[in-house]
Amino acid sequence: MKTLKDIKVGETTVVIKVHGDGPVRRRIMDMGITKGVEIYVRKVAPLGDPMELNLRGYELTLRKADADMIEVE
Repeated sequence: MKTLKDIKVGETTVVIKVHGDGPVRRRIMDMGITKGVEIYVRKVAPLGDPMELNLRGYELTLRKADADMIEVE
């Protein structure tokens, strides 16, 4: 299984499924990360966490732990 955490800077991917349960999964989905959404990885912080993403016309910063719950193509 490939997750958003595995995507390199400058690459674009599509969400297949959001894993996790309860409030964590709900929070990720409330940020606009749902099945079928295209995500562009814009930057990753110097120490590797967090990562900056572009999706649905806005920028989002996401921790690697949360990115690991997002299955992508």
